[in-house]
Amino acid sequence: MIDVEESSADLIERELPQVVELARAGGAAALEFYGGPLVIERKGDKDEPVTQADHAANDIIVRGLRRAYPADGLLSKNPLTPASGSAPGVWIIDPLDGTSGFIDGNGDFAVQIGLAINGACALGVLYLPATDVLYWAVTGAGAWVVRPGTEAERLRVSAHTEVARMRLAASRSHRSSRMDRVVKEFGFREEIRRGSVGVKIGLIVERQCDIYIHLSPRTKQWDTCAPQIVLQEAGGVLTDVFGQPLEYNTPDTQNHNGLVASNGAAHSTVIAKLRPLLTEFGRVPVRKEDTEG
Repeated sequence: MIDVEESSADLIERELPQVVELARAGGAAALEFYGGPLVIERKGDKDEPVTQADHAANDIIVRGLRRAYPADGLLSKNPLTPASGSAPGVWIIDPLDGTSGFIDGNGDFAVQIGLAINGACALGVLYLPATDVLYWAVTGAGAWVVRPGTEAERLRVSAHTEVARMRLAASRSHRSSRMDRVVKEFGFREEIRRGSVGVKIGLIVERQCDIYIHLSPRTKQWDTCAPQIVLQEAGGVLTDVFGQPLEYNTPDTQNHNGLVASNGAAHSTVIAKLRPLLTEFGRVPVRKEDTEG
């Protein structure tokens, strides 16, 4: 069981090496199906695609975590494995974030393993199998990237504060009219379109982008747990669109209020600028207690 009193140094020494190994192993298992014939299933209310690559990566990661931490909670996307609400430490896994990118062969997919302790992110690993780039972060220890053949390099987000000059990390998929309205109102001049929340957070911590706005209420805790701690430890901020923090290991795993991820330098300005647009769209904050009965 995870000791909730463990220091950052303890997490780095004991848990991080195992999680990195599992993320790489899960990514390698998924790559065995990359570019080959795929069996595509559809699941959930979003009709999301799931392939044998998702299952292969998930099996390796879940088995490894259950073997190492049998008393901890575990929440996994494919197949959905509910976490234990009584466990202070819960592993939150997306074995293949960006399955559509995997199917399309564009490289936009990531293995994501996060650890939440008492509802807050404490450790996160993002692994991009297509490029063999790995990001990791532990609370209080910074965010780091490991590229092929190099030593770990510390990450820091940009310091850009002028919103119109910020580079937007945007989704590859068709953009809604509401998001078009946001882009126009904010005056964004540059954007990079990629899939996967983890990949887009990678753009921000690598200073290729400065902000990511996701209006949709459909992301889940496994989409954001590992990316959030990596962004935070690089100096950035991730909240919902109303500026409220995300919570983990709750009965309702959905991020009903969307996401805003930024370099943090103008996060409050972005939230304030979004407020009248959200009113125009008829969006009001969804409270956890309202969704959990």
